[in-house]
Amino acid sequence: MRVVWQLLAVVLVSMVAGQSVAAAEDDPWATLGLGLVASVLSVYVYAWVVGRTEKRAVTEVARKGAVGAVGRGALIGTLVFAAVVANIAFVGHYEVDGWGSYTGAVGLAGFMAGASVTEELLFRGVLFRIMEERFGTCGALVPTSVLFGAWHLANPDASLWGAAVIALSAGPMLGAAYVASRSLWLPIGLHFGWNFAASGIFSTEVSGNDTQQGLLDASTSGPTLISGGAFGPEASLYTLVFCALVTVGLLWLARRRGRLTLRRSKRADAAALAR
Repeated sequence: MRVVWQLLAVVLVSMVAGQSVAAAEDDPWATLGLGLVASVLSVYVYAWVVGRTEKRAVTEVARKGAVGAVGRGALIGTLVFAAVVANIAFVGHYEVDGWGSYTGAVGLAGFMAGASVTEELLFRGVLFRIMEERFGTCGALVPTSVLFGAWHLANPDASLWGAAVIALSAGPMLGAAYVASRSLWLPIGLHFGWNFAASGIFSTEVSGNDTQQGLLDASTSGPTLISGGAFGPEASLYTLVFCALVTVGLLWLARRRGRLTLRRSKRADAAALAR
């Protein structure tokens, strides 16, 4: 029953947060404030429901080291997306015409903060973490990544191709970030850095969401496989390549730290052999 209560709590606070932020979309400063409040509230709700249903200290959202982990994740996410855009620009399918809207970037920071936190609590905090206990790291990465990709099909300009790329790139990368750190702060920062770089800095479409303009007045063009089309650069083959590289690096780090887990039956067999 714990997964039911945890899902209900996180989904409910996600819906409330999303509606609140959306209601203030015409006021960028209000959107920023509401997005930050929604993020903090979501973490507290997650910590409360997990603590109550699992009778443990919720270390994956511990305050110690949170700021540093979020900062590192945001830097990684920003750099990875910048690499994607740089490659799209190199082949002539991303162009900057000048400056866009700094107030737009402010509002997008709040919107993306709320979205990043609630999605990570749901997909990595509840679904991945609980599935990993039974099926191991690899057994949890695949289904949660597929679900994460499917989640984006509800967006206005969603496409099966875009959802598939997210399932193959962002899903494994964010899951690997959790496994490598055993903290939700790193994937939260990584998710936010990617989304804010895409929208608030480079002014590209994010997951087919009809995203507002950010700091740059820019446009993408060309084949969907290169630019991502209406879904945004997240549907680009460059995203698959760069996210795969980050995922491999994070899983290597997780293995080095001894943080990969086996399927429950294999853990039992390994324990029996060790006796």
